[in-house]
Amino acid sequence: MTRFIMFFIAIGLLLVGCSQDKTNGNYDKNSPVVSEDSSTEQHVVPDSPEYLAKNEGELSVEDSETAYEMCVRALTDYYKAVWNGSDIELDTFIDNDHLKQYTQKKIQSQYDLYVNISKNSVQDIDIGAWEVEYTDAGDGGFLYLHLPVEIIQSVGSYGEGTEFLVRNVNDKLVIVDWYNGAKDSYDFMVRGENLTIDNPTIWNDSEWLKNLNSKQLEFSSSTR
Repeated sequence: MTRFIMFFIAIGLLLVGCSQDKTNGNYDKNSPVVSEDSSTEQHVVPDSPEYLAKNEGELSVEDSETAYEMCVRALTDYYKAVWNGSDIELDTFIDNDHLKQYTQKKIQSQYDLYVNISKNSVQDIDIGAWEVEYTDAGDGGFLYLHLPVEIIQSVGSYGEGTEFLVRNVNDKLVIVDWYNGAKDSYDFMVRGENLTIDNPTIWNDSEWLKNLNSKQLEFSSSTR
């Protein structure tokens, strides 16, 4: 009889110990963790994609589809950054620091404008009949893309066109110029209207950059 009593006591202590482990949060590390607030959705940032050239050290019209996919992703992230305040990883698309800094200022300027006049947000974008052209201009050549885009918002939509120049840099496709010529757009006001986008090294031109920085300062002062 004494052995049976000791056996049940031991079982009881074992069950109490398991119960305390659960209470103290000693879960299996592989078990899923459920947030206490089930209404709060965790935001997981996906890994930044890489847009690789078809052939090592080369660029050709065969890279058009990948270049298109990259530019669509860049535009999607851009419009959501401007209208929704979402993050955008410019390093994914742009290698040149000057173009990157300009694009950051453009996004901030447009966001500051729209956040004060509209609560509308961007849901998605739709690309129309796009164009691509390869130019063999030395240093591996470049792709020119023109993408007519419809920006679909929570209420209504609007459309405009954007031009890109894409090159192969270290076997990755990158945007080396990005211009939106829509009337009253940031590029329209700062860089000018009806430009011909055909110089893939424009963002390395120190004199051009000096003039552009002056125009940016003027534009910023006029919008305050």
